[in-house]
Amino acid sequence: MGQCVTKCKNPSSTLGSKNGDRESSSKSHGKRSAVHKEEHTSVCVKSSGDILVNGTKKTDTALDSSQPSTFSGDAKKEPVSGTEESSAQRIGELFRRYKDEREDAILEEGMERFCNDLCVDPTEFKVLVLAWKFQAATMCKFTRKEFFEGCKAINADSIDGICSRFPSLLNEAKQEDKFKDLYRFTFQFGLDSEEGQRSLHREIAIALWKLVFTQNNPPILDQWLNFLIENPSGIKGISRDTWNMFLNFTQVIGPDLSNYSEDEAWPSLFDTFVEWEMERRKKEEETKCITCSDTEGLCIEEQT
Repeated sequence: MGQCVTKCKNPSSTLGSKNGDRESSSKSHGKRSAVHKEEHTSVCVKSSGDILVNGTKKTDTALDSSQPSTFSGDAKKEPVSGTEESSAQRIGELFRRYKDEREDAILEEGMERFCNDLCVDPTEFKVLVLAWKFQAATMCKFTRKEFFEGCKAINADSIDGICSRFPSLLNEAKQEDKFKDLYRFTFQFGLDSEEGQRSLHREIAIALWKLVFTQNNPPILDQWLNFLIENPSGIKGISRDTWNMFLNFTQVIGPDLSNYSEDEAWPSLFDTFVEWEMERRKKEEETKCITCSDTEGLCIEEQT
């Protein structure tokens, strides 16, 4: 999709290489590192950092629209009704509208046209949610199987039908168990399958965190992202463990960080963050006190 929840080739929307170096995982598992080959792969993002899973390159032809029985089940065991067959044909027509000329999948250009027809910005949270429901394995790509099964999952076989499902999909993403699934999907979705990535590049992770928390922004998120932004040399990649544990972190650690304990099995990066954030707050408080003292002194001089 040009600039969607997908890997794109437009250099103007580049966040940086998607190849993340493994960072420290939880202390209980020890520290491990792996360096991945850097490449400047553009990711669907806006210049502000907004953006919008590991997939196979194999062409998926199992769900050809000419064989609606694959879409609805085994025809020998469960005959396809006229309604189901008609729906499968409509989905097939919709898929062909956007599929690539040489590959049996919807790729970057087709994704962009798909988003335009849906009247959504490719960087919107809605697109991430749709990719989640379609269980898209690769950014900027819907295979035939993903598209057919995704449309079936949301019970839609047209552009209008998909659009009408967005409100309920967004509400579904607010449910705790569903959001957890979406959150974990997002990490996998951000990986580059071609490079065999196991961790997210720092900048990609930052953009994905902003996106996935669109509907429910944790109080500590901004401080966490600022920490990642201001420490680029020390944080090259975000591991799956750190990504998953951050959701727990936002749920159990208060905004003042007073109930955080280094003795618990948090990833070591969290220890560094809490130390950095507490020091930042201390300096901020000292600056306020100095400013306050100077202001009071000025007031006394003016009165005399």
